[in-house]
Amino acid sequence: MGEFEVDGEEKLIVAAKYVVKELRSGKSLTKNAKKVLGNLLLELSRVVIAEDRDEEDEIGEIEQRLNVVSEKIMTREVDESMIWDLGSDEGNLYLDAVNELRSLIDRLDGSSGLGKTGSEELSLRKAHDVLQTAMARLEDEFKHLLVENRLPFELEHSSFRSVEADHGVEEGFMASFGAASTEDLILGSNNNSRRHSGEIVVDLINPDVLSDLKNIATTMIASGYDRECIQVCTMVRKDALDEFLYNHEVEKLSIEDVLRMDWATLNTNIKKWVRVMRNIVQIYLLSEKSLDNQIFGDLNEIGLTCFVDTVKAPMMQLLNFGEAVSLGPRQPEKLLRILEMYELASELLPEIDALFLDHPGSSVRTEYREVMRRLGDCARTTFLEFKSAIASDVSSHPFPGGAVHPLTNYVMNYLMALTDFSHTLDSLLMEHNDAEDLTIPPSPDIINPVMVEEESTYENSSSPEKFLAMTRHFYSITSVLEANLQEKSKLYKDVSLQHIFLLNNIHYMTRKVLKSELRHIFGDKWNRKHTWKFQQQSIEYERATWLPVLSFLKDDSGSSSGHGSKNLRPRERFQGFNTAFEEVYKAQTGWLISDEGLREDVRTKASMWVIQAYWTFYSRHKNSVSERHIKYTTDDLERLLLDLFAGSPKSLNNSYRR
Repeated sequence: MGEFEVDGEEKLIVAAKYVVKELRSGKSLTKNAKKVLGNLLLELSRVVIAEDRDEEDEIGEIEQRLNVVSEKIMTREVDESMIWDLGSDEGNLYLDAVNELRSLIDRLDGSSGLGKTGSEELSLRKAHDVLQTAMARLEDEFKHLLVENRLPFELEHSSFRSVEADHGVEEGFMASFGAASTEDLILGSNNNSRRHSGEIVVDLINPDVLSDLKNIATTMIASGYDRECIQVCTMVRKDALDEFLYNHEVEKLSIEDVLRMDWATLNTNIKKWVRVMRNIVQIYLLSEKSLDNQIFGDLNEIGLTCFVDTVKAPMMQLLNFGEAVSLGPRQPEKLLRILEMYELASELLPEIDALFLDHPGSSVRTEYREVMRRLGDCARTTFLEFKSAIASDVSSHPFPGGAVHPLTNYVMNYLMALTDFSHTLDSLLMEHNDAEDLTIPPSPDIINPVMVEEESTYENSSSPEKFLAMTRHFYSITSVLEANLQEKSKLYKDVSLQHIFLLNNIHYMTRKVLKSELRHIFGDKWNRKHTWKFQQQSIEYERATWLPVLSFLKDDSGSSSGHGSKNLRPRERFQGFNTAFEEVYKAQTGWLISDEGLREDVRTKASMWVIQAYWTFYSRHKNSVSERHIKYTTDDLERLLLDLFAGSPKSLNNSYRR
């Protein structure tokens, strides 16, 4: 339209407004004015009639196209086969018809602003009915494509901690600690494969149908059926995730179900939880969100809603299990598994925050953080109560043979296993690193000097500064253990066996520290101090055992002994020595030093004591004593000493002769 035409139309509008104003003023009109206005009315009628005819022609054209399009759509209702099974081209033709129907409805609905005829209203109602039928069909087609083109999702078998049994405890030992087996206690260190450096997205739906799914979703959403589209997608994809959990034996358990589980069952379920949780968060959820983004395209809010609605219930199922574990009894055997759960939850937190960043996923993000916090609290309190459990472990009978006590075995292997979680445990302990945490409730059966001594050792230790909280607690635990062992040693009536028991156990503690990551926790000073301690026990054993035996081989001028060997004749001395040696042999062949190196060292030192003293006495008196009173040669004694500490009691026949 040109400038002149615009100017003329404006003048026409101004004139029309003036005429309306004058007519409303009530002034009488002249005959000439009435004639002009009559002509104006006639011209306006012609314009309106022409426009009405044009509109009627357009409505007729719309109704004609509605009939054609509706017939195309309704024809498909007779055929029970799925449209997209015939190919994408057939599906796209159907979508073209639906989209044209929607466009015609909009045109018809926007026409006849002054009111619609009965025919128009009828056409509009029929068109809406056909559109509703088309939407129901698209729902079915959408669901069919999602179900029939679903791809299986398998776990990454290398992405979880494996369980090793290199260092552990014996089956069924110490019911108070509840360790079922070595496998339950020790978690392997080959955990490099459980860290994923990049995002992994897998196809959950056949990629060939993604464009079809997107086209259907776009049409449904444009037609106002976004809620129905989301519901179908959510239902199918949630069923897929539920089926995955079911196939991997992740049950829907209530908190009460978990709390009633025995440890073996709970342990199995925790291992499955760790494995599944890692894969679901790092791979499945990422892939699910990617799928929703591909289907819903630029409609981010709808795609996000579909994603959250799909995964929320299964995620809450997994989080409820974590919460239930955190509410259970604080038993030592659970700590490693709980630490594993907490460590995994911490590791996955950035991915959870990214996946559920927006408002629809805020509840999942909040619940995840709360469960992680509870698992951390549970791990920390379980660790602290572990120390109390050591302190309160009281024995009424001595452990056979003076061997390494199961408590020592359990505690040291426990600490070794905890080094796999050094960073995690240290950070948890740092959060509540006060004096209370290191205080063990006093027990009348536990003496304190060792604990005080070890605290002093810690204060001056050269242990690494990066694990200060954990180091301090580990020192406290070994202090409590050592004090407990001191009390357990008093159950032996034989003083020599008391020393063998402490020798065995302190040596075991020291060896475990030196040959594991614990050496970096305890430091060189602790290691030197405990090496000296078990060596002192060895010396005390030698004195308690062999000084009384060898007192029979001293000259009369020697100091007196408890056996009254002073002023005995050489023959009587040989007889006294034989009797004392045989008593030691009978008792100490039943004692056990399981560490081969330590056993040989104690035997060698015993041999040095006995053989040298016996040879000296024998050389001095062999000519003055009848050969029948000299029962053993030095070779005999040396050979017999090799039988000590094998854990198999033996006795010497009185008729033993060389």
